[in-house]
Amino acid sequence: MKQKTIFPNIAVHPGVRFGKPVIAGTRVPVDVVVGKIAGGMVVNDVMREYDLTKRQVFAALQYAANVVAHEDVIIA
Repeated sequence: MKQKTIFPNIAVHPGVRFGKPVIAGTRVPVDVVVGKIAGGMVVNDVMREYDLTKRQVFAALQYAANVVAHEDVIIA
């Protein structure tokens, strides 16, 4: 099975990072990119550390925002 694109520049593959969403064509998980930026790392440093383009970094942020936007939160 090859990588399946689930969002622009974001893909999943059962054999890559246990099927977690990654930057397409890489093994870099979306949650790592988002976590680094949330932790204060600037985009250019994330790009350098993971050999990503600005488009790829922003794709991870857009994907995360899309997931949260479509999540239903149940308050008990």
